[in-house]
Amino acid sequence: MAKKVAAQSKRAPTPDPYGAAPVSELEKEIREAWRANCRINHAIIDKVCTEGWTATLSTRGGRGVAGEFAHIHNIRLAQLQGRAKDLGQDLAKLDTTSEPSKTAVRSALKASDKEIERFLVGALRREKGRRRFKRGIFTTLAYFISHESHHRGRVLLTLKVSGNTLDRNTQMGIWAWDNV
Repeated sequence: MAKKVAAQSKRAPTPDPYGAAPVSELEKEIREAWRANCRINHAIIDKVCTEGWTATLSTRGGRGVAGEFAHIHNIRLAQLQGRAKDLGQDLAKLDTTSEPSKTAVRSALKASDKEIERFLVGALRREKGRRRFKRGIFTTLAYFISHESHHRGRVLLTLKVSGNTLDRNTQMGIWAWDNV
């Protein structure tokens, strides 16, 4: 047991892709949960074929696959506007009435991935100007992940019904949080 602990302590810390070093185990875990959620979004986007990207089940002009991902980004911006006004100011809202390109959506989500992470860490630290949900940081994190999971489910249903189902590895990978 002592050898195992000694070996673990010699490992180099995992570099933070956003440039911030975790100050606590709790912060590290919140970052990782958020990043896993974001990696799943990007993995799905990467695997959606061209026909699937423009697929919709709406007969009245509602959101299709592209619009669902644009909506996720836009809700992030709306939440930042009300909860951390200084974050996300330079990020543009995506037009959900058209079908934004994969490139535009991927780029927008990558930017808002980072801003939401900054908000979550700031809310955990109780930094000034970071208004989390009244029931705490885990409720705040759960809101974001639940909202995005709901829309991923809508995307997967749209893809399935439209005949553009994702490959089995991607479908199962959504649930392999230890691996994403």
